[in-house]
Amino acid sequence: MSIIDAIAEQAPGIAALRRDLHAHPELSFQEVRTADLVARQLTEWGIPFHRGLAGTGVVGMVQNGASKRAIGLRADMDALPLQEFNTFEHASQYPGKMHACGHDGHTAMLLGAAQYLAEHRNFDGTVYLIFQPAEEGGGGARDMVQEGLFERFPMDAVFGMHNWPGMQLGQFAVSPGPVMASSSEFKITIHGKGCHAAMPQMGVDPVPIACQMVLAFQTIISRNKKPIDAGVVSVTMVHGGSATNIVPDSVELQGTVRTFSIEVLDLIEARMRQIADNLCSAFDARCEFEFVRNYPPTINHPAEAEFARKVMESVVGPENVVKQEPTMGAEDFAFMLQAKAGAYCFIANGDGDHRAIGHGGGPCTLHNPSYDFNDALLPLGATYWVRLAEMWLAPGGSSASK
Repeated sequence: MSIIDAIAEQAPGIAALRRDLHAHPELSFQEVRTADLVARQLTEWGIPFHRGLAGTGVVGMVQNGASKRAIGLRADMDALPLQEFNTFEHASQYPGKMHACGHDGHTAMLLGAAQYLAEHRNFDGTVYLIFQPAEEGGGGARDMVQEGLFERFPMDAVFGMHNWPGMQLGQFAVSPGPVMASSSEFKITIHGKGCHAAMPQMGVDPVPIACQMVLAFQTIISRNKKPIDAGVVSVTMVHGGSATNIVPDSVELQGTVRTFSIEVLDLIEARMRQIADNLCSAFDARCEFEFVRNYPPTINHPAEAEFARKVMESVVGPENVVKQEPTMGAEDFAFMLQAKAGAYCFIANGDGDHRAIGHGGGPCTLHNPSYDFNDALLPLGATYWVRLAEMWLAPGGSSASK
C-alpha cells in the first residue's frame, strides 16, 4: 500500500476534523456549519473557493501550470435523521441526527487531499474540490448541476467515492456500467365505496383490489421485463380501514421501484399504471396513481472507470482492486454522471472492528445507528484522490483516453 508520506503525517489532524463533523451532523440543505468548516480549512490552505451552489455547496479550486484540463472530485456532506446509538466521545451532539453513512469521512478525505494538493501541486491543470450537500434524498447533486456546476467550473471528468462496510480494509472497487440503482417512489390510492362489513354488496371493497394489485405488480418483474434486466418493485406501506366491521372507502399503497436502466424504469412505471387503472375499473373502483422519480441509476463511464482502476492499482496493488458489485441502493452522483463523464467507486470500511467497546449495539452497516466511519481510511482515500488528480493532470496530457 503506497500511502503518501505527507498525507500520513497530516492524518491525525484530518481525523480530528472528521470526528468534529461526526459530532455535529447536519441534514440535507442545512449543512451550514459543515460548509463553514470546509471553507475555513480551504482558506487556511490558500485554496480559493465558491459557495452557494445548491445552497450550502462549496467548490474549491487548486490550479497549477497553464493547462486548461481539469478534474472534479466530489464528497457529500449531509447526515441522516437518525438517533445515534454510539457512546464514544465523538458521537452526535444533535438528537435525531447522525452521520450514519460516512459523509463525514468523505468530506474529511477530500479535505486531506486538498491540503496536499495545495502544498505540492504536482500536476498541470485544475482540480475542482466539490463538497456537495443533500445526497440523502435531497438531490443536491442535481441542484448543483442545474445551477451551473459544470459551466462555472468546466472539467473533463468528475469522480465520486463512497465507503463500503464489509469490504476488507485496504481494498477499492470500481467497474464500468451501472453500479447503483435508480430510486423512484409511488403512491396509489384505490377509491371504493365504504359499507358495513356484513353487507359487502352495498359497497365497493378496495381491500381485495389492493391485494390483487400488490401481487400483479410482481408479474411485471417476472413476465414483462427481460429476465437478465434487474428491477425491484416493493410495496412497503398499505393503509386502509378504521374498524373490523367497516369496509373502508379507500386503501393506499406506497413503495419504491429500483432499476439499473431508464428503459426498464419506463417499462415498470407504464405497466404499474396500466395494472392499477384497469384493476380498479374492473371492480368499479377509481384509482389515483402518483409516481416520482427521485434518482436515476448511477452508471460509470467505461474509460473513466478503467482510469480509476489503474490509479487504485498504483496505490494498493491489483489484488486489492475488486469488481464493484452493483447495489440496489441509490446515489445522487448519478446526476453528475448524466451530465459529465466520470466514475463512482467504493473504498472498504472494514468489518466494524475499528469501533471501541461501548460503541452501541448493532452492526457497522450504512444507515445503522451504530455505524461509524473508519478513520484508517482517511490517508488511503486522500492518497487515492491525490493520485487520481495527478495522473489525470500529468504534464504531457494524461486522460482516460490515453
